Amino acid sequence: MQTALHLFPDIRPLSRARLPVATAELARYLIGKSLVRNIGRNRMIGRIVETKAYPPGDASGHGYRGETGRNRSLFLGVGFAYVYFIYGTSYMLNVSAEESGVGAGVLLRAIEPIAGIELMQRYRKIDKLIDLTRGPGRLAAALQIDRRLDGIDLCNDGPLWLGAPAQKVPRIGISVRIGITHEVGRLLRFFETGNRFVSGPRGDTT
Repeated sequence: MQTALHLFPDIRPLSRARLPVATAELARYLIGKSLVRNIGRNRMIGRIVETKAYPPGDASGHGYRGETGRNRSLFLGVGFAYVYFIYGTSYMLNVSAEESGVGAGVLLRAIEPIAGIELMQRYRKIDKLIDLTRGPGRLAAALQIDRRLDGIDLCNDGPLWLGAPAQKVPRIGISVRIGITHEVGRLLRFFETGNRFVSGPRGDTT
C-alpha cells in the first residue's frame, strides 16, 4: 500500500533557524532526522542514518574551486538541496551548509526506510529491504531524486524536505570519509552506530 500525504501528521519541516550552519555540525545534526519525499498523493519517509560533511576549503568538495552553474545550490546558504549526477548512473543528494555565498554541503549517504516502502521498492525494482536505500545512489533512486529537485528549499513543505526525528538516535559514530581520494583522513563521516542501513563501516572509530 502506498503512503498517503495525510499520514505521519506529526512530522513537520525543520526550521532553518535551528539548522547548524557549520558543515560538520550540520552533518551530525541530520542523523536521525527525517527525509520526506512527496510524489502526487504518495509520501515516502526515511530516517537519515549516515552523512558526510564537505566543509569550506575541502579539496574533495564540489565547492572547492568556486561557484559554477552546476554547483550553485551549494552556495545558497544552509538547508537547500544540491543534486548532482555521477558515474553516468546515479544522482546524489546533498544539503547545503554555511552562509550564503560559501560553497559547502552534507552528502546524505543512507536512510532507513520507514514509510512508503513498497513505492521505494517499485522505483528501485528490488524487494530486498536492506539494500533499498543503503548508499547515496540507491537513496536517490528509491526516492526519485534527480536534478529537477536541485536547489529546492528543504525547510519548506514541498516535494522534498527535512523533518523532525522519527525516533531517538541511540548513538552517533564518526569516522574518516569513504569513497573519496582527497583529504581522506578527516573525521567527517557521521552515522547511527549499529544501524543496518548504514552503507559503510558501522563501528565508531573515535
